[in-house]
Amino acid sequence: MAKKKISISYKCSNCGFTQPRWLGRCPECSSWNTMEECVTDPNALTSVSPNNIAVKVKPMSLSKVVAMDDDRISTGIEEFDRVLGGTGATKRSAILLAGEPGIGKSTLLLQTAATFEKRNAGLVLYVSGEESSSQIKARANRLGLNCDNIQIMCTMRLEDITDALAELKPAFVIIDSIQTVYSIEGGIIPGTVNQLKYCTNELVGWVKENDSVLIMTCHVTKDGNIAGPKALEHMVDTVISFERNNDEIRFLRAYKNRFGSVDELGIFEMSASGLKTVGDPSTMFITRRDSGIPNGVAVSAVFEGTRVFLVEIQALTVPAKSSLTRVYSEKIDSNRVSRVAAVLEKRTGMHFSDQDIYINVAGGVRLTESAIDAALAAALYSARSGIAVKDNTVIIGELSLAGEIRPVSRIKQRAKTAIGLGYKNVIAPAKEDDIICVNDVHELVQKVFK
Repeated sequence: MAKKKISISYKCSNCGFTQPRWLGRCPECSSWNTMEECVTDPNALTSVSPNNIAVKVKPMSLSKVVAMDDDRISTGIEEFDRVLGGTGATKRSAILLAGEPGIGKSTLLLQTAATFEKRNAGLVLYVSGEESSSQIKARANRLGLNCDNIQIMCTMRLEDITDALAELKPAFVIIDSIQTVYSIEGGIIPGTVNQLKYCTNELVGWVKENDSVLIMTCHVTKDGNIAGPKALEHMVDTVISFERNNDEIRFLRAYKNRFGSVDELGIFEMSASGLKTVGDPSTMFITRRDSGIPNGVAVSAVFEGTRVFLVEIQALTVPAKSSLTRVYSEKIDSNRVSRVAAVLEKRTGMHFSDQDIYINVAGGVRLTESAIDAALAAALYSARSGIAVKDNTVIIGELSLAGEIRPVSRIKQRAKTAIGLGYKNVIAPAKEDDIICVNDVHELVQKVFK
């Protein structure tokens, strides 16, 4: 089988003029030494390289590369900026926003588009494959948004989108959602693996060549995972999950971020006028009581990015209904709960092997930090013994298999926040002022309970 002949051409980096041989001066714009060698590549991104003409890339020394600082654009929504890296979205970045149906992804992005246009005076292109333009306009009117500089486009064809991108050169692009976009090059059925990879590749290729920000929404499975191939997450720069704990509170969390931390948590409240940022979320995950703390409840201080939250961990133990005991825990990993219960049983003699264990976190926030181990142990011990934790007590520390309470990072900041919110007893493995020091689970039991 004969090989396909690769044709060589030369393209002006200044004006884009192409011709078959090299010239020192471009005949179109009269620029000198701007003709770059190109090849005809059938796999080239058509959104970046029209007519499949791609610039031939040659290696260069890394020491000669000029490092550029991240050039960020604020979205105008503080909690969204926080999750994206602190000060906004990085130019030439692609962002994937995932969330269950009806959680408010379109509302968040429409509010972001309106505030972005107002703050940055840049053109916004909103592409919707799920709603009509009249539906989007009705939502904007309901939210009271000014959308003078937002260009709306209701289509599912990739070719229509790339034509609009080439013509408008928007600073902010929203695709709602990527599962609805299809191209004739990838088949005619939207949502297939080939379509997702091909369309995402084309859109990401365009944004990498322009000073724009691309946000694509995507569907999730019934388990809450992003639907589609895992390659979709590898192709973008940032992957954000939009979650809820009840009908009003929404959480925005990054699982991948090439330009910032993945530890930040954005908190919103859904209202009749749209999503509103929660001003002071420090105490939204604890319950203030007049009659004292009930059995099985303990409070801990956790870090989410740069902020400290006080969280209330609730535990309940009941006799197992069969010979097989179970752990019911959604917001804390059930394996961690089993490990902490095993350490308590081994080191304190409190039996959990015949009990079903139920664990909950007030406010519905998911906890992964090791600093909650000591508070989780106190909640389990309290639930099993029927003895309540002392009032106004915050417990911080990691629990080892040997029963030791180990230090965690930034204990002083956690303690300062707790004391500032009125908690008198801060129990942690640190010899500091205003902190009650504990070194193992035996001391924890002695100092936590009445």
